[in-house]
This record gives sequence, structure tokens and C-alpha cells, in this order.
Amino acid sequence: MQSCTFLNAAISFSSAPLTFKISLASNCACHHFQIVQKQIIQRKIVQKKIGFEGVAMKNLWCSAGTSKWILAFLLLQASLLAEPVSLKRVVQLALTHATGAAIATADAQHASATYQELRDNYIPQLATGAGLGYSYGFPLALEGSAPALFNLTAQSALFNPALRDFVRAAKVDSAVAALNAKDQRDQIIQDAALSYADLAKWEQRLARLHETEQAANKMQTAIDERVKEGIDSQLDGIKARLSVARVRQRITEAEGAADVAREHLSKLTGIPAANIQTDPDSIPAPPATPANPETGNEGAAKETAIFNPTVEAAVEHARAQYLRAQGEHRSLWPSVDFAAQYALLSRFNNFQNYYIPSRPCTTSLGEFLCVTSSFQQNNATIGVSIRFPLLNASQRARARGADADAIKATKQAEAAKNQASEQTLRLQRSVAQMQAARDVAQLEYEIAQKSLTAVQTRMDAGTATLHDLDDARSQASERFITLQDVTFELERSQLGVLRATGELEKWALGTP
Repeated sequence: MQSCTFLNAAISFSSAPLTFKISLASNCACHHFQIVQKQIIQRKIVQKKIGFEGVAMKNLWCSAGTSKWILAFLLLQASLLAEPVSLKRVVQLALTHATGAAIATADAQHASATYQELRDNYIPQLATGAGLGYSYGFPLALEGSAPALFNLTAQSALFNPALRDFVRAAKVDSAVAALNAKDQRDQIIQDAALSYADLAKWEQRLARLHETEQAANKMQTAIDERVKEGIDSQLDGIKARLSVARVRQRITEAEGAADVAREHLSKLTGIPAANIQTDPDSIPAPPATPANPETGNEGAAKETAIFNPTVEAAVEHARAQYLRAQGEHRSLWPSVDFAAQYALLSRFNNFQNYYIPSRPCTTSLGEFLCVTSSFQQNNATIGVSIRFPLLNASQRARARGADADAIKATKQAEAAKNQASEQTLRLQRSVAQMQAARDVAQLEYEIAQKSLTAVQTRMDAGTATLHDLDDARSQASERFITLQDVTFELERSQLGVLRATGELEKWALGTP
């Protein structure tokens, strides 16, 4: 039996300096050429041009020189791709580069600063300055204080029940901001992981489609020759071209989706899109989520929902609103503040003319207040300021509004808890359904692969046609694509469960 050489190629490269080495070897028999030869021999009674057909098929199928150039070009393009980036590295870069993480961090810092601001009201606040001015007649006050060459004031809270509750509420709000930052962090991890898995899927699909395209092109060439010889009809030639067009359509779709996923990862991580190449082996297997035998899936969903950052943030926010409402009510309670003041008075403000020091003196006429010539420039006051709110209708209305806000926040926390429990249960059910669908798709793909192998065996025996081989190859390609899509949807559901249960970061980064 005639045989002809085909192409085997291997490629390697080094990074310093960047060099490429392509080794080509031709030691593979043209299997499809043999198949076509067998079919032509079986029909030699009808067609008497077997020799011409064999030579033509050999020239079309086994043009080793053209195949070498094409495959060398494809391998050169593959070698130019950057070194694969692991999922862990992508997630780490996304957490440091994504804008959402920076926004959440800024919110947490703002909440912490608000808490510090309220708490520092218990620390004396010092202020210094001067009230310089000329007085004509009685020395009037400048902005509420006497004119002075230098003054110093100090003030702080000593006993303030309302302020104490407001400080506690601000501290809880700071914890809420931290929980929201954690939820935003989980969202970034989920986005990066899904985009990475999506890109890995399209890269694997493109590799498979390029192989299918080569086989489809060879099949079209063979069928076109058979049409020219009158063995197959024009309809068969159109079907062969349709198969090639469908494969090219899928390649175009896969390239577009891969470019979009790669660009999205570039925006998340800051890595140039052209340098992003996935490593499917770096994606860790998600942990199993078994149901609690005592409570079942519904009970497990309720238990895991408690650790959801969104639920925790809603519960803490309700607590902060309750403390804030309590503080509004306690604003009607008495409060005590510390206050102190020092002033250095001047002589040109006429203080010595109106605030004249005197002392009692006794004369023959009796006891009188005698004026002294001393003037005290240094003056200081220290003490406490006590307030007793008696009538404040606006504050009472504000307290009632705060009560309403606390009730609203409590109900929102209950709704968030219920929603998280339902979502977790839905995701767990989805994981079970997608696992079953993946098993079905896996078996269908294995059957399609077995069928393709069987058709190739029949081709060797001369009992199958090129159309049977094309149909079997198309069926195997479709089953492979279906298996990929179902597997990706399963990964999406599993990542949703991990985020709902608070285990996503541990899974992606391997942190304890």
C-alpha cells in the first residue's frame, strides 16, 4: 500500500536572549490518503482513472513543504505567547489593582475616621488666639469673649450619655464598612476567577477548533476531488464547504470571546492583554459542600448564610441604627462638660476704669470700700458646664425618626438573611444539577469519541465513507463544546456557593 510522509513539529524557546527552535520531522503516514485510495479502488469498475486520482490525492494531501510552512507559522505564533499566569497570581493582582477594592478601602477608612472624631470629644480641645481691638468707653466683647492680648480655651466632654451611644454606633459602622470591604473583595475574587476560567475555556476550545479546521479542510479537498471525478455529487461538495464554514464561524466566536475575557482580566490585573495566558492546572478544585444530615440542605443553607459578609453587614448596621436611636433619646438627659479659659487683658481696653479692684477699709466715719491701684492682667477660669434639657420638642421628634430607622434596618437585616439563605440553597441545588448535567455531557462526549474511533476503523476496512467520518468528527466536536459549557456553568455555581459561605478567598489564595 502506498504511503506518504506527513509533518511532526516541536518547538522550544528561551527568554535571554529570546530564541526559537523549530524541529520538523516527517515520519507519519498519510492515513486519510490511504482511506481515499481504498474507496477509489472499490469503485474502479465505475471509474478507470485510479492512477490519476491517486496521484492527485497524493499531491493535495501530502504537500509536505506547504504543511511545514503552515505549521511552523502556527507554532511560531504559539511560542510568542507569554508565560502562563496562574489563577492565584491573577487574583492577587486584581485585589491590588481593581478600583472596587480601593473604593471599599476608602469607605472603611472614612468610617474609622468618623469613629475617631466622635471618640476624641472626650479629649480636651485646646484653642489659642487673641482679641485685639480698641475700646471706647465700656469694653464690649469681641465674638463672645473679652478683648485680650492672648487667650487660651479648653473644652471636653465629661458625662454625655448621648455621645457615648453615638461613639458606639460609629464603632459598629466602622465594622460594617470592613464587612462591606470584605464583600467587595470577594466580588473581585469571583470576577477574576470566573474571567480566568472563561478565558481558559476559550483557549482550550480554540486549540481544538484549529485541529478540527485542519481536518475539515482536508476533508473538503478530498470531497472536491471526488466531485470533479464524478464520484460525489455537487451537494456533497456544498456540505463539505458548509462544515468548514461552521468551524470557522466557531473559531471567530471563540477568538472574540477570548479577546473580551483577556481584556477584562487586563483591566482587573493591570497586565497587558497580549501577555495573559492561562494555566488551567492552576485552578484548584472547589471543596465539596455536603449537606448536614440533621438539618438537610435547607438547614445547611441557613447556617452558612450567617457567615455571609452581606448578612453580617446588614445585622451590624441594624445594631448601629439602634444605638444611634438610643443616643437621640439620651440627648434629652443632663450632660456635663469640662471648660477652662485663660486671658491676658490689655490696658488700652479700659478694663481698669470699669473693673476697679477694691478692699474694705475702716475710718473714723465708718467702714467703706477703698479703691486700690492694682490691675490684674492675667485672668483664668476653670470648671464644668452642666446642662439640663427641659423642653426640646425637635429633639424628641428626631428621636422618633431614629426609632423608625432602627426598625427599618432590623427588617432589612432579616430580609438579607432570608435572601442569602435562599440564594445559598439555590446555588447548592444548581451545583447538584450542573454536576449531573456534566456527567451526562461527559458520557455523551465519550460516546462520540468512541463512535469517531469506530468510524475510522470502518474506514480502514472500507465499509464507511468520508461523509460518515465528517459526521462523526462534527458530532465529537459538538459534544466537546457542550461539555466545556456545562463544566463552566458548574464552576460558576460552585464559586457562587463559595462566596455565599465565605470560603471564596480561602479557595482562591489558599489562605487558612
